[in-house]
Amino acid sequence: MSFAPRMLGEILSANGWLSGPALENALDAQQKKAGRIGDILLRNGDISEDQLARALAIQWDLPYVDSLPEVLGGRWVKLLPISFAKLYHILPLEERDDGTTLVAVADTMLGDPLNDVVALLGPIRLAVAPPNLIMHGLNMAFDQASGTTEEVMESLDGEQVLGALLDEPVDLLDATDEAPIIRLVNSVLFQAVKERASDVHFEPYEREFVVRYRIDGVLYSVLTPPRRAQAAITSRIKLMAHMNIAERRLPQDGRIGLRMAGRDIDVRVSSIPTVHGERLVLRLLEKGAMNLELKTLGFAPDQMEQMNQILAMPNGVVLVTGPTGSGKTTTLYGAVSQINSPDRNILTIEDPIEYQLKGIGQMQVNPKIDLTFASGLRSILRQDPDVILVGEIRDGVTAEIAVQAALTGHLVFSTLHTNDAASAITRLVDMGIEPFLVSSSITAIMAQRLVRRICPACRTAYIPTAAEAQRLGLKPGKYTFYHGTGCDECTRTGYRGRLGLFEIMVMDEGMRSLVLTHPDSTSIRDYAARHGVRFLREDGARKVLEGATTTEEVLRVCQEETK
Repeated sequence: MSFAPRMLGEILSANGWLSGPALENALDAQQKKAGRIGDILLRNGDISEDQLARALAIQWDLPYVDSLPEVLGGRWVKLLPISFAKLYHILPLEERDDGTTLVAVADTMLGDPLNDVVALLGPIRLAVAPPNLIMHGLNMAFDQASGTTEEVMESLDGEQVLGALLDEPVDLLDATDEAPIIRLVNSVLFQAVKERASDVHFEPYEREFVVRYRIDGVLYSVLTPPRRAQAAITSRIKLMAHMNIAERRLPQDGRIGLRMAGRDIDVRVSSIPTVHGERLVLRLLEKGAMNLELKTLGFAPDQMEQMNQILAMPNGVVLVTGPTGSGKTTTLYGAVSQINSPDRNILTIEDPIEYQLKGIGQMQVNPKIDLTFASGLRSILRQDPDVILVGEIRDGVTAEIAVQAALTGHLVFSTLHTNDAASAITRLVDMGIEPFLVSSSITAIMAQRLVRRICPACRTAYIPTAAEAQRLGLKPGKYTFYHGTGCDECTRTGYRGRLGLFEIMVMDEGMRSLVLTHPDSTSIRDYAARHGVRFLREDGARKVLEGATTTEEVLRVCQEETK
């Protein structure tokens, strides 16, 4: 620079970002302990990172960057290690026509690290940006430019895989020629997070090895690695999950903690032996990504009002029913989060604990030490709870304890595997719970399913045929339905995200009296229909008319409603 830069403190004061006394205190601290004035002011909380970055830009007459372009990346992503870029807060923004690269930095006095960048990228022009913006840009750039799993597979030639196929654990740990396998597994997981997959399946068959992602509840085949790489890939994942890689005859469970592009991912790993080798399923849970507000799950306004009334009740059993993967746990988490407050003691027993909830005591089932739902629930009752969440009612003993807890003044939430709300009552009676106890303890039963949302970026209206409307139970008439045509936003599927279909049955006096007569589920369902309960298919039809989902999705999850 050919000019003498102004003092940083002067610039901060002149722009109204710093008071005189704060600057004097910082200068005194600088004389006593040395250090840079900007760092001292930041530590003291006198200025923000954004104000410091703006002042540095003014001081050195450099452009200031306050927003990022939609697309980041380029050749620098492969040349510049992400750990180096994050350590020194260096973000290349664009390659210019004059052959230079515009590079955003948080510190204009980096020295050697910038010389390294010049050696890698060629001539650069500097700009200044706050550290948090640079970190966000780095995460975005490496996310967008991450190599696909197919590209990584190209490096899996026979010799490299052969070295990783050795059975001895020590060779797998020490072998340097295992790098392609490590890169493939990392790439599969990274791609799964990018595409919002909830599960990753590694499935061995007689002649092939298939990797599938479950996205929005539907499985898609995404990769077919070489069959000879199966053992190495399986061993690599088991090592990451701290599982016994020498044991291939018994099912195992493990857990992996990952950090991808600044996001914390918890991975639950399950392995089972099959005739063609071990089959692995990885459940991906992104910490902090779960939206626990009930209103975001797909409840209609009238259903939300019903839920608020249910949650306001001081005691009773609230059951959520549906098959595996229908979002029951998410709904329960949303319910207890809504009523969570400092004056309530909320305890849960789950298998497994999917997300940790702040301010709520959560206990994990462990059959190996005889910690079951029933025994755990008994222990919870001695902890002075106000609200109890039981992950699942699997047997009569757990059901009986839950009912007794409700009768003694506790609000109990749990799940049950039945097809609809009406069947939950007969299921409890089949478990050995007396009808009068069911009648007096159950507050509400909710059945639910998950359907895929139409992608908002490619949603298109159309006029359905009379037959299509009839399949949803709609009366003859003119309707407008919607579907997704497929775009880059939804990876050509026409869907992005999911929402719930709900069937809420509140126990009124008439229903309680009916339960005492040992009715079958059909009688209970008929009573519910006469008293205004909206069933799953009806709720699905409403969401089709709103343009939230499609006829195919509703019929896919509500086939039992159409018979």
